[in-house]
Amino acid sequence: MNTPVCKMFGIDFPLFAFTHCRDVVAAVSRAGGFGVLGATAFSPAQLEEELRWIDDHIDGKPYGIDVLIPENLSIKGEKDVTRGQLAERLPQKHKDFVRDLLAKHGIESSQMLEEGSTRAPDAHFSMQEEHALKLIEVSFRHPIKLIANALGVPPERMIEMGRKHGVPVAALVGAPEHAVRQAKAGVDIIVAQGGEAGGHCGEVSTIVLIPEVLRAIKPIRNVPVLAAGGIMTGRQMAACMAMGAAGVWTGSVWLATQESETSEIFREKMIEARSRDTVRSKGRTGKPARQLKSAWTDAWEGAGTPGALPMPLQSLISEPALEVAQRAAARGNPKARELVTYFVGQGVGLVDSVKTCRTVVNEFMQDFAEALSDMQALTEE
Repeated sequence: MNTPVCKMFGIDFPLFAFTHCRDVVAAVSRAGGFGVLGATAFSPAQLEEELRWIDDHIDGKPYGIDVLIPENLSIKGEKDVTRGQLAERLPQKHKDFVRDLLAKHGIESSQMLEEGSTRAPDAHFSMQEEHALKLIEVSFRHPIKLIANALGVPPERMIEMGRKHGVPVAALVGAPEHAVRQAKAGVDIIVAQGGEAGGHCGEVSTIVLIPEVLRAIKPIRNVPVLAAGGIMTGRQMAACMAMGAAGVWTGSVWLATQESETSEIFREKMIEARSRDTVRSKGRTGKPARQLKSAWTDAWEGAGTPGALPMPLQSLISEPALEVAQRAAARGNPKARELVTYFVGQGVGLVDSVKTCRTVVNEFMQDFAEALSDMQALTEE
């Protein structure tokens, strides 16, 4: 394809793949799409290692980085807060609630202490701007072609660094008023993400959000808009581009690939799931995020819950618990399997098997071409 976005990034097909897995980034970009690595979970040293690996395995193809710098964060005004310091703020009732929930699923609290999150207690939170900017500095030491931010307008420093290095800056939005703020802030790409999406998302559906965003930003300036939210096929991609999107930003479709970081258990649950088997819940991060329904999400939405803590405190209590549940399930505990969940969109109902990333990209291309052919045939009748 020879669209403006393809020219901007030097890619064959405007299919962007957000992932936490470096293998997916490299595989998608090599196949003609554009891999984007979610960098928030890494320390600067870890990110340096991940990007060095990508550079060595991507065959010179373009790729990007996604960071998470929320505008609204409970610790935004604090400096040098460590995970250990925040863990001390967790209310006892929340810790008791999680221990009881794990116990009901055959997991003792001692396992949580012994097998919980391996992240160092003296580690800082990369979602705080000062530490996220360190990740961005690492990123610009590599040949990235895009840098994206979610959960708000990117910090001015991030946009300045993008300009300095000639790297377009993208931002995710879930409502037209958010897009207006991003356009005025100077971002180069807007990702309009509908409520069908996995992870942090709003409530407006993709098919409504795309034209709303395009209409809202038109008087301000011309900013390419990528459609996101529940997009799992090339026909959906064609539909979004027919509405005016410049391409698509995808995530969930890569979770069931052979290269993905997700566990075999979660892949099995994805294949079993239908589109109604996801839920927007604060039980994972403290902000509404779509994920696969499980005993974990049910517990945080049901009676007796102490209520989710604000970001990032909720992650401190969910991450170790879910990691332990995953390990227990892998050892054959069927009750622990009921707890296993992960961020995934409503498009999960379209997942029927585990494939390679190249196969997914090729199927997108073929499906997209067939959709265009069918539309042309309709206009000729």
